[in-house]
Amino acid sequence: MTKTRPRSLLTALLLLALAPTTASAQSDTYPSKPVRFISDSAAGSSPDVGLRIVAEGLSQLWGQQVVVENRPGASGAISAQAAASATPDGYTLYAPALSTFLTLPGRAPNLPLMLPRDFIPIGFTFDQPMSVGVSPTLGVNTLPELIALAKGKPGEITYSVAGVGRMTHLTGELLQIRSGIKLQVVPYTGGAAQALSDIVAGRIAMIVEGYAGMVGIYAAGTLKPLAVGSAQRLDEAPNIPTVAETLPGFVAAGWQVVVAPNGTPDAVVKKVGADLAKVLTTPEMIGRLKTRGSYPRVMSAMQTEAFVRDQQTMWKPAMEHIASQAK
Repeated sequence: MTKTRPRSLLTALLLLALAPTTASAQSDTYPSKPVRFISDSAAGSSPDVGLRIVAEGLSQLWGQQVVVENRPGASGAISAQAAASATPDGYTLYAPALSTFLTLPGRAPNLPLMLPRDFIPIGFTFDQPMSVGVSPTLGVNTLPELIALAKGKPGEITYSVAGVGRMTHLTGELLQIRSGIKLQVVPYTGGAAQALSDIVAGRIAMIVEGYAGMVGIYAAGTLKPLAVGSAQRLDEAPNIPTVAETLPGFVAAGWQVVVAPNGTPDAVVKKVGADLAKVLTTPEMIGRLKTRGSYPRVMSAMQTEAFVRDQQTMWKPAMEHIASQAK
């Protein structure tokens, strides 16, 4: 027994000495093969387009292909399950959008996601401000005018959203809560294109949708933009007021973060976070994203976790309001 103790102690000391070297080696050699981003967004959607631009930047930095794999459906549960079950080696990362963190109770299993319980936070990619647009036939030109009209016609003004419980719906609910008005929601599973045909035909009065997907529509004059959900006016659209100019503190934007399956080596997580920050701060990347209505933001893993938690708290009243109406 006494002879084995020195050997055991020596082995333990060797393992401790090698641990930093192993972690450093993981970071130095990563990535040595293609990296996969699992996305909960549909191919061609605004979050998908933005993520592919970021993936392209990482590909150039790493010298390895970074591919985006779309797994939409079930309010994000399909993508979350695929990402959680992946080998935690850093070669499968997950880029969930806000909606997977704000899912209505009972709509999807194991949702909403929680950090760091379900995944390791890495960083932030970009946010996409929401917007409020109306049919020119409604006869309003500003958000205060819309609010005044809605107060005189409670429940009569219809507005379209991209699905129940999604970001567009949450924004519409928060707008009603903050302004004290009552609107009639009309969900469209086919997205903004399907809703626009009804708005043009005069069947729907207004739309709540991401600004990125509405730029062309607003420019064409098909719909009149009343406000955007960003904290400040957008550089690309300085003539469109923010909702916060009417309802102080109101901010509504879709967003996307990068996380890793639990068990992913810490050295790899740190490298991905640092390289993501490098890519997002290049003038070329900022310009490419902003022209598509996506605004990059750099956050550490700790900041990302805190941001998600704050967003879950902020949107809780809107979620509860939607849930109460469904009963």
